[in-house]
Amino acid sequence: MIFPLDPDTVSHGIQLSVAPVFLLTAVSGMIGVVSGRLARIIDRARHVEQRVHGTHSPDDHAGAYRELAELRLRGLLANGSIALLTLCAVCIGVTIIVLFLGETLDFQGLRISIAGFLTGVLCFLLALVCFLAETLIATRLLNFAKPETGVR
Repeated sequence: MIFPLDPDTVSHGIQLSVAPVFLLTAVSGMIGVVSGRLARIIDRARHVEQRVHGTHSPDDHAGAYRELAELRLRGLLANGSIALLTLCAVCIGVTIIVLFLGETLDFQGLRISIAGFLTGVLCFLLALVCFLAETLIATRLLNFAKPETGVR
């Protein structure tokens, strides 16, 4: 089926639908960052599990199991963040399609585009909260020792 479209209308539709693409760029960057953190969590969990299997000390086991529980929580937060970011990307993609169709084919999808965009932004914000919680858990037990200066 051929649609007789005005080139100016198509051009304006592309301009209108490109604005949410910038959010997709941010989402893809965040997915990369969170995926990298998830990979580090998995690597660390494998290392701790090997340590558990290699030792017979109950104290070592207790500490390792505490760390594994913390890593499990961090992994869940990272997975939640990735899921929310993916849902955000889908919502923004739907928004772009609806905006383009609304401009070029006179499709009345204003409510769909508003709901899609707001849902996408909400998912992005929730993903950031998950990311923040994961990084706080990862860094709360760090002990930044000061180097000896010789001054007392």
